[in-house]
Amino acid sequence: MSVFLTLLVGLVLLPVLLRLCFPYFWDDMRYVLQMVKVALRLRRYRSSDPCYTILDCFLDTVKRNPEKKFLIFEGESYSYAEVDRLSNKVSNAVRAFCSVKEGDTVALLLGNEPSFVWFWLGLSKLGLTVSLLNHNIRSKSLLHCFNCCGASVLIAGEDLRDAVEEVLPVLKEQKVMVLLLADRCDVDGIIGFNEKIKAASDKPPPISLRSNVTIKSPALYIYTSGTTGLPKAAVISQERMWLATFFQSMCGVTSDDIIYICLPLYHSSGFLMGLTGAIERGITVVLRRKFSASQFWNDCRKHNVTVIQYIGEIMRYLCNTPKSENDRVHKVRMAIGNGIRGDTWEEFLRRFGDLCICECYGATEGNVGFVNYAGKIGATGRVNALLKLAMPFALIKYNTENEEPVRDSRGFCVEVPTGETGLMVSKITKQTPFRGYANSPEQTEKKKLRNVFVKGDIYYNSGDLMKIDEHGFVYFQDRIGDTFRWKGENVATSEVSDVLISMDLIEEANVYGVKVPGHEGRTGMAALKLMEGQNFDGAAVFELMENLLPSYARPRFIRIQEALNTTSTFKHTKKMLVEEGFDPNTVRDQLYFLLDAKKTYVPMTHDIFNSIKDGQLKL
Repeated sequence: MSVFLTLLVGLVLLPVLLRLCFPYFWDDMRYVLQMVKVALRLRRYRSSDPCYTILDCFLDTVKRNPEKKFLIFEGESYSYAEVDRLSNKVSNAVRAFCSVKEGDTVALLLGNEPSFVWFWLGLSKLGLTVSLLNHNIRSKSLLHCFNCCGASVLIAGEDLRDAVEEVLPVLKEQKVMVLLLADRCDVDGIIGFNEKIKAASDKPPPISLRSNVTIKSPALYIYTSGTTGLPKAAVISQERMWLATFFQSMCGVTSDDIIYICLPLYHSSGFLMGLTGAIERGITVVLRRKFSASQFWNDCRKHNVTVIQYIGEIMRYLCNTPKSENDRVHKVRMAIGNGIRGDTWEEFLRRFGDLCICECYGATEGNVGFVNYAGKIGATGRVNALLKLAMPFALIKYNTENEEPVRDSRGFCVEVPTGETGLMVSKITKQTPFRGYANSPEQTEKKKLRNVFVKGDIYYNSGDLMKIDEHGFVYFQDRIGDTFRWKGENVATSEVSDVLISMDLIEEANVYGVKVPGHEGRTGMAALKLMEGQNFDGAAVFELMENLLPSYARPRFIRIQEALNTTSTFKHTKKMLVEEGFDPNTVRDQLYFLLDAKKTYVPMTHDIFNSIKDGQLKL
């Protein structure tokens, strides 16, 4: 009897002991079970003949819930069945008018609108690979992206006619078929395609047209943001598409949810984690052309949104809006995304309610990803033993001055201890492949690290500096291109930016390193956007820098801008700023110089610039 009581007491106390000794045990177990479910599903999809794709998942939802709302956009709504019929019309029109076959690539140049969805579905029904072009790029960049993917057809929205006409002479030379979503077009080389779509049948095209699609087939080309150069076309296979799509499922999104997507659909966040994730869940999507901080919560209230998608800057923009009595009046229960800073996370929860924030880490072309399933504020993910077995990765020492990993006497990379910052690398295996970039073997090779821990191994270089604490939580630190070395010390631009925007007078900060004649490395410079109605206060900024940052990390130069240049996913662009530097002959914005003797930032003059250039003024 005593043995029985002892066992009974032990069983009762076991959950308490687990919580005390292993506080994240149950979170880990739930996540592991979800991983196993996802792995089994993907295994089933791989073995099906033909393979089961996101398109097939969409068609199954059409069969189950044909009249369920799929898309809501600017006062219009479209059911799953309606979108299916419209995508059939696209398939049949393209099939009849264009000389394309299974495996060919068609490029889409469309904004965030419902037609983006049914054009992608329609092209997929023909077994075509779809290249998702950024509708904000022009001229050289647009041609570069189009040529990367090897497409023979370009389909563009009517509102993007000017962008197409700008590059039309080259497209005509390349014999590219250009279809404009307009009723007619009188420009030679551009065909108005709307009438042909309207006249096409809405019957489904034969499944045989995509019978050769496999789990390894390229489904999409999605472009990197190009913050430091021209974008690269990441190859997204059907398998990679599924892995990103499962993110919503891993976060706990259910078939009853309604998701709000205001991120661009040509980007992996909006398309894979947002749109195809919603298709996998069979839910309703409220789609917006672009993010609007002032209309965000009104949209959520109007459409009973329960899940929102974000990137870090969106959350900060929302926190910067004027406070309202309605801030907590909404039905949003979950936010999914990546890139939110810890201070913004806390402020968002205080202001808009105690909703679940599911933060993740991953790259469009990467072969490793993390999910912060335990909800630890500030962490971008969590690792456990099973995850590391499934996705072998490591944090290795990195020399920011030489811009290369640190290697030991044997020539192998060195892992950093727990709690220290290192370069995230992940092993390239059959289970964790890296497909690289379309028609760019050199760029693909640049992302590979060889002989990392043993001779012959190959790892994917994420380009991200990260750290993992003693509890297994992963924290993003910086991009290796965003970390510079000054006076023998590494400076993380994100750390400096966080300090600057903590001031009430600064709304945005873009920190980068610039070369100074006669000095090794790069010294810090910051482009700032001030709060409306605020003036730059050099003494106050100096005081903050002196209190919170070591001397080598303090920006030596400040540049005031009305607006900071960003990509369409709100990443700050630095390339041009770095090139322009701190020369008042080149830069037309207000420039300031950190004058230690006066404990303030003073206006940058030609005399100061010449003194620095001639080496008379030492930094």
